[in-house]
Amino acid sequence: MPWVLASGEIVGVRDQSQEADDRHTCTTPEPVSPLERRAFLLLHSLLTSSPLIHTSPQSLPPSLLCGWFTHYHTHFFDRISDSVATMRSFALPVVTLLSTLATTTFAQTFTKCNPLKEKGCPNMPALGGNATFRFNDTLYDKIWEKRNQGKVDWSEKGATMTVERSGDSPQLVSKFYMLFGRVTVIMKAARGRGIISTAILQSETLDEIDWEFKGDNTTAMTNYYGKGHNETLGRGADYEMAPPQDEFHNYTLDWTKERLQWWLDGKMLRELKYGDAQGGKEYPQTPMNIRIGIWAAGDKDKNGPGVVEWAGGETDFKQGPFVMTVQEVFAQDYTSAKEYSWENMDASGTWDKVKIIEGKSAAMTEYEKPSGVRNRWAALGRTAQIAIVASVIGVVVIAAAVILFCCIKQRRAGRRAAAAYQAQQDKEAAELLEYRGQQAPGGKFGYNRI
Repeated sequence: MPWVLASGEIVGVRDQSQEADDRHTCTTPEPVSPLERRAFLLLHSLLTSSPLIHTSPQSLPPSLLCGWFTHYHTHFFDRISDSVATMRSFALPVVTLLSTLATTTFAQTFTKCNPLKEKGCPNMPALGGNATFRFNDTLYDKIWEKRNQGKVDWSEKGATMTVERSGDSPQLVSKFYMLFGRVTVIMKAARGRGIISTAILQSETLDEIDWEFKGDNTTAMTNYYGKGHNETLGRGADYEMAPPQDEFHNYTLDWTKERLQWWLDGKMLRELKYGDAQGGKEYPQTPMNIRIGIWAAGDKDKNGPGVVEWAGGETDFKQGPFVMTVQEVFAQDYTSAKEYSWENMDASGTWDKVKIIEGKSAAMTEYEKPSGVRNRWAALGRTAQIAIVASVIGVVVIAAAVILFCCIKQRRAGRRAAAAYQAQQDKEAAELLEYRGQQAPGGKFGYNRI
């Protein structure tokens, strides 16, 4: 439909040649988010005092935003003052900036205190060792925490995280951080259009390393961010794999100060060298924790059109629930730190500005706690507990059966022996009586008195 200005002029009706020219000259990002559309209306009003009417921000297509600049450069340039022309020259960068801000929803980043922007950020608790977490019992709530709306359940197969309705985005986050290390996540991604399953590392400076999986395709998506910057192209790389929604797979990140590797089921897919990330400026290199979760990027009520399109389309929650399962997490910190301090951190955000405080970490102390029989039993998974109980019961039943069989057998043997003995006694008694009868007077061998 055409877009009508308050002045009565019609814009938005363009022939194919004009659109072709715009594709070569316009650099405005597409698709356009609601934020960009509102910015367009605002800037249009500021520059021309002639707001768009008979429309809403949602109805403005990306092509109009692009065509708007072409329209004003060719039609209004000679009709407005130099000051307005100067304002107009800033319009595209402003909208582009708004677009950049809007696209940060892709990473869904969160930080409590960014030491690159704030002073006095608290120390980060370290892992300072290696640990294996089997997610088949209950949450290690002193080492992990659940964040965001949405269910997390526990079963023999692992921890299941579920998206059932708009706004669900459950996440399991480690309370410990690592400054370089290795992380392995054994998980099965969720099915569903627009559903994203993730296993990532992230720091308070917004350094980030990603595994991401869309619910409707068979690729593993790898990505990284340095200090939250997402303007650089070529950070992400996708790899074909067996459907991640069908089976459990081993996803490993091996991260050092020299290089970063992504491994899938024991095979290295990708390696990033420190110098290849803008000379190290955008290389992830500050203490990071583990964040595993699921979210609906296709939720049109929570995300812009660009995010929905990237996710594969709009999520139909009637097709849910959408479930990802995490079976096991292995984490190895490449330091033996107790904590990491931001005391020496500056705007560079480099790893050598992180102060390592040595000592036994709270996470390792908690992890190594099970020492008595009771605690060792409590630390076992439900499947292991059931197996042990079943084995003990089985042994007891078999032993009881053997004892019962032996008792019955022995009893029968005793009865037979007793019967044989009694028969022998009866025989001997009969023979004795016969003998006495024969010896008696008048008997077979007896004598008669005269």
